[in-house]
Amino acid sequence: MKLYISSDMEGIAGVTAWQQVDARTPHPEYATYRRYYTQEVRAAIEGARLAGASEVLVNDSHGPMHNLLFEELPPDVRVIFGNRKPYSMVQNADGGFAGAFFIGYHGAIGDENAVLCHTYTPSVIYEVRVNDVACSEATINAGLLGYYGVPLLLVTGDRTTVEGVQRQMPWVRGAVVKESIGSFAADSLTPQAAQAVIRDAARDAITQAHRAKPYRFASPLTLDVQLVTAAQADLAATIPGFTRTGGRSVRFVHAEFPVVFRAFVATWRMGAIAH
Repeated sequence: MKLYISSDMEGIAGVTAWQQVDARTPHPEYATYRRYYTQEVRAAIEGARLAGASEVLVNDSHGPMHNLLFEELPPDVRVIFGNRKPYSMVQNADGGFAGAFFIGYHGAIGDENAVLCHTYTPSVIYEVRVNDVACSEATINAGLLGYYGVPLLLVTGDRTTVEGVQRQMPWVRGAVVKESIGSFAADSLTPQAAQAVIRDAARDAITQAHRAKPYRFASPLTLDVQLVTAAQADLAATIPGFTRTGGRSVRFVHAEFPVVFRAFVATWRMGAIAH
């Protein structure tokens, strides 16, 4: 069984502050939580292999996307590092995988009781919807996987994140590693306990993979994005195919989800220039 893993940091046990996950201007705690992050990903791989997973591709999907400690992962996995990937958090997830895990994920921007909640770029994206479905990172990423027939099997993070995914995809196994208290506090498992929970959930997710199904949006697809500022919408509206729908909002319509996903990526990258 070939497994795809998209990994993020905000949903890791103990994380409650941006400084703990900021690789660009490293706080002393970043090195600590980078290690915990790597250990949670490794626990997911170990659990999946207990249930028969073989090949594993990990996409480091947080911030600059070079956070995982390479030497602490199993020697036979492959890892995608680096930023500005066309499909960002789900780069190279285009078929061939029996399932996917989302490790260390977080809530969507605006979620209540979801530590460090945001959707891709909090300084740019205020809300994103596909076919009027409000999307977290997990939702829109699962939509691209689903287009290629790859089901999401496991999500780990705080309770708000896990339960939000399960409302949209009831077959997904969840591993709750912390209970968020607002945006900057949490009641968390210790790293060792979180890794044990993730390892068990990963094993169960692979065992029950036959019950999962790809998460798909019906075509044609309408992408609606609300930006944080009107200036960001000014720039996003210049992208071919986009129309302005409001002071801070733009829309893109297409039949194919990969095109819609790339359009979304272009939106927040263009918006970041305005920011």
